[in-house]
Amino acid sequence: MTAWKARGSKPAAKLIVRALSQGARQGRLEFGCFSAPCALGRSGIKALKREGDGATPRGRFAVRYAFYRPGTRRPRTALALHAIRRDDGWCDSPLDRNYNRPVKLPYPASAERLWRADGLYDVVVVLSYNDVPRVRNRGSAVFMHIARGDLKPTEGCVALRAKDLRLLLSMLPRDCEIVVSI
Repeated sequence: MTAWKARGSKPAAKLIVRALSQGARQGRLEFGCFSAPCALGRSGIKALKREGDGATPRGRFAVRYAFYRPGTRRPRTALALHAIRRDDGWCDSPLDRNYNRPVKLPYPASAERLWRADGLYDVVVVLSYNDVPRVRNRGSAVFMHIARGDLKPTEGCVALRAKDLRLLLSMLPRDCEIVVSI
């Protein structure tokens, strides 16, 4: 069940991500007349994602909200937008009660740091992958974020060049979803 069915409404808009080929680590993201290359997980797109497998999950996911790093240009967007703090993290420990949720660092279980020196999380869009309900070992922290300059594969996220991600965010309505397919 998607988040939209649970609320009884449908999203206003759809982002489409397609892999360039079976097992590809790059694809294209399309939204209306917007189209941009994107990086995908190092293991391509998989229907049955597992924690740490490096795959981008196939499916339909709500676009929840966005984070940005203060000190960088604040994105223009209709999405709910939150500033990242130095102690923000995302729990990636399947056995922890806060698995696939934001946490404050230091955290007793394994957690990814959202305040990164490499700039990949200067703008982050949280997707509804494995959040309601959360299933252990199905994967966590599947985001849309800034790509490395040469669109190197991610650990399972969808990544766009910074200028493309900022432009896309300026066009997105609050109720939208992302569809990831091969």
